Amino acid sequence: MKDNTIYTTIIQTPILSIFTASFKNELILFIPYEKDFCKKKLESLKKILKASNIIEDSTKFDRLKLELDEYFKKKREIFTIPLKLIGTPFQIKCWKVLQKIPYGKTISYKEEAKNIGNEKAYRAVANANGKNNFSIIIPCHRVIANDGKLGGYTGGVWIKEFLLNLEKNKKGKK
Repeated sequence: MKDNTIYTTIIQTPILSIFTASFKNELILFIPYEKDFCKKKLESLKKILKASNIIEDSTKFDRLKLELDEYFKKKREIFTIPLKLIGTPFQIKCWKVLQKIPYGKTISYKEEAKNIGNEKAYRAVANANGKNNFSIIIPCHRVIANDGKLGGYTGGVWIKEFLLNLEKNKKGKK
């Protein structure tokens, strides 16, 4: 029998609670936990994926918990969890560029727009980044304003600042 279930859990990181969901062994959601927002996102994904049900099961996320723990201990730079990118072709293009930004480095929204082939699309790029379903894992926190300011971040700019400082002060390895 095919498993058509979305599995969810809330993972506590050193800085915040993250709502997590997977479907067919791929991560579909990893965002700061905010009950109503997460519920709405999950219902939308259930329709898009034609999932039969949603079950809370933290055991489905053991590998992710391990990789997160390593990331926050500065022993991991790249996540290896399979992701299912769900968005418009433009959003997915932007998110793939984000995945290429090296750990501990930052680029501007304008540079990201240039990397997708449209330097003038930096506002659309910022908007696409804001719709990223994978906080930390797809590192939109590594994109800053052209003037060096941090810009916005889902869940609060303080999270972006924390993550950038964590990566900047790295002592471990992959």
